[in-house]
Amino acid sequence: MPLLTIATFLPILAGLALIAVPDRSARVAHGVSIAATAATFAVTLAIWTRGVTAGGFAQVEEIAWIPAIGAVYRMGLDGLSMPLVLLTSLLFLLCAIYSARIGERAASYVVLMLMLETTSLGTFMALDGLLFYVFFEVSLVGMYFMIAGWGYEDRQRAALMFFLYTFLGSLPLLLAIIGLYLGSGSFDMRAWIGAPPLTGLAGMLALIAMLFTFAVKIPAFPVHTWLPTAHVQAPTAGSVILAGVMLKFGTYGLVRFAFQMTPDAFAQAGQVILAFGVVSALYGAFAALAQTDLKKMIAYTSVNHMGYVVIGVAVAALAAEPRIRAIALDGATLQMVSHGLVTGALFFLVGMLQDRAHSRDMAGFGGLLGRVPWLGWAFILSAFGSLGLPGLAHFPAEFQIFLATLDTAPWAIVAILAIVVTAALYLRAIAAVFLGPENEKWSAMPDLDRREMTVIVPLLILTVLIGVAPGWLIDIIHTTMAGLGN
Repeated sequence: MPLLTIATFLPILAGLALIAVPDRSARVAHGVSIAATAATFAVTLAIWTRGVTAGGFAQVEEIAWIPAIGAVYRMGLDGLSMPLVLLTSLLFLLCAIYSARIGERAASYVVLMLMLETTSLGTFMALDGLLFYVFFEVSLVGMYFMIAGWGYEDRQRAALMFFLYTFLGSLPLLLAIIGLYLGSGSFDMRAWIGAPPLTGLAGMLALIAMLFTFAVKIPAFPVHTWLPTAHVQAPTAGSVILAGVMLKFGTYGLVRFAFQMTPDAFAQAGQVILAFGVVSALYGAFAALAQTDLKKMIAYTSVNHMGYVVIGVAVAALAAEPRIRAIALDGATLQMVSHGLVTGALFFLVGMLQDRAHSRDMAGFGGLLGRVPWLGWAFILSAFGSLGLPGLAHFPAEFQIFLATLDTAPWAIVAILAIVVTAALYLRAIAAVFLGPENEKWSAMPDLDRREMTVIVPLLILTVLIGVAPGWLIDIIHTTMAGLGN
């Protein structure tokens, strides 16, 4: 049974079915959304039980697509993509549950979200270069209309800024894909990885093109400026999808394309890439510290945490020992997953707070822990996860990244200072919003309801589970990472 294809296209087929039915009320639309995302999550769990294999891609499905140019519909998984597929299907299910409160043009909203899920899963599972690019680019359409149609006061400008940055940023990747095709005569990504077709100057030019595209998507300093605006103006589910899933397109591409398909050029440029990772990590933390808007603060911490991923991949390229290389890549991939869980939870919680208070300004709150304890403690746990507290999801990821960094490029360990800054900004936010004397303005604020608890609790459980016992997830990741670059 082609489970990868079923998981990828089930959401969009459900969206098309919703368009076709005569009753497109909010109740029907959200029922379709929850049912489709739940079914997709169940299929990805079935994919997980089939597992991955060392040294290649598992569960490959392929059929001729455009024979004249050798493009093939080809899907597959390995230890890099499997965790991201599971993360994607989980976050979309939780977003569908959370979004059940939306009544305005609900059917259109649901169709866009289901289209986004299809393109996101396709991006992580495509093994044909042209097919990857199609999924990668079409995802922009769904997010553009989600921000523009259901965002906040400055949503039109934010949506346009998001689309222009990411669309124009993707064009160099298309040139790199064409170069890889001309060098190999195929769009088969497995062939590009097994025997990189571009070397020397051609390889370096292809790497530069890839790095520009994926730096915009990650986003890394200095091409990060679209992110805070997009996050602040996006609806809550849009922020969760953007941070938890779509930013991973950049880090996934950094490993899958830049690291694996131009390995010699990546190793030559490793110190420069590492420097950009260090700057992104430090800049993201200090920029977040300067914010008073909770949502913008969390958006800048994404720049910080994605900077750690860049550091991990760059260190892997520079590492002389396969063991250190695997540690760095294990940590970078685990950081992608943990960031999706922790930052997804934080954006959900800030959205829930904004639904109640119609404000995100930290200075306007105070003492909320006594009024909304479930929301408060959930935020505190997620904040501690984001700052890298031992026992929570970011810690094993960042520990592996910094362990490999200290062994390979000791100067880059300066990025660890960003953890101190992150701790300071979250403690400040907790104190301003949830501690201290109660603000009587919020005396009637309700705590989390059953639907909101259903959304938040799974993310908190996974944050703790991965922090305490990460081995089950690292084992999946390591199946692939142990062989990369050898």
